[in-house]
Amino acid sequence: MLVTGTHLPVPADGPPHVLIGSADAHVLAASRERIRVVVPSELAGGTQALRIDELPGETCYLDVARVLATGLRQVDCPVFAADGTLVAADSGDRSAKPDVPLFRIGPDGSRGPLNVDVGNPTSLALGPDGALYISSRFEGHVYRLTGDHRVELFASELGVPTGLAFAGDGRLFVGDRSGTIFSITPDRQVESFASLPASIAAFHLAFGPDDCLYVTAPTLSTHDTVYRITMDRLVDQVSDGFGRPQGLAFDSTGALFVVEALAGAAGLYRLDVSGEGGSPPELVVAAPALVGLAFDPAGGLVLASNEALWRFDDYLAPLARRA
Repeated sequence: MLVTGTHLPVPADGPPHVLIGSADAHVLAASRERIRVVVPSELAGGTQALRIDELPGETCYLDVARVLATGLRQVDCPVFAADGTLVAADSGDRSAKPDVPLFRIGPDGSRGPLNVDVGNPTSLALGPDGALYISSRFEGHVYRLTGDHRVELFASELGVPTGLAFAGDGRLFVGDRSGTIFSITPDRQVESFASLPASIAAFHLAFGPDDCLYVTAPTLSTHDTVYRITMDRLVDQVSDGFGRPQGLAFDSTGALFVVEALAGAAGLYRLDVSGEGGSPPELVVAAPALVGLAFDPAGGLVLASNEALWRFDDYLAPLARRA
């Protein structure tokens, strides 16, 4: 986390002493304009006071997410199912198919397994039919999970399928990380829709309120792009201000949020895509090594790394503190 200001204390005998709540925060770097600290992992979620001993009487407040689940090897965003529970994937790796590929997770962190026969689940999307759709990057398939937990093959031969997103007309869009965006009609007709540079990790997809498809696809470049693809297949870049953009999602107001995984800048960013050129991405939550996010219809926000989930019960709180 980064604390900014003017004339911040930099003691001659060591870093300033920073407290978040009642816990000591490890200081990574300090200058007169900024102090970078690690938020203590033992903190409970919610609003916490931040104090610097060398600045007596000065207090600011921050919102800390609570740990929702750990031990999940995720590649993309979790998703909220039709019944309001969160579904997260344990993708594993090519050499080991996870024993339990999917979990249902309650708001209190309670976890229930979904023992379905899907190898290396990667991305998830809730379809207009209420079913959950799952990509398997090492099998090249997309599966459909029905309400009674039956799995059926929905489409195959999709390269290395990662990101999934449904358009308003019911088509499912699939990002093959080797460079192709496929579209699949409800009657399972597959066609190539667009081409993008290949990704070293995964394609991440989301549809915006403008009926355009938004895509991130991290590469080895020093800067990576958030792409926008119209239904006429026109591709443009809405931002190249990210280092390693990963999962992305629109909230209920139509604002786009993108997670950044690049060390030193990692966190959740809000991106204005409404105008020409747009403004720089705005950091709203600092967090390490994120891969995805999901907005709870009840007002919460879940952030995902490749091993854990965190939750803000009210995602507007950290945004309000930055206003």
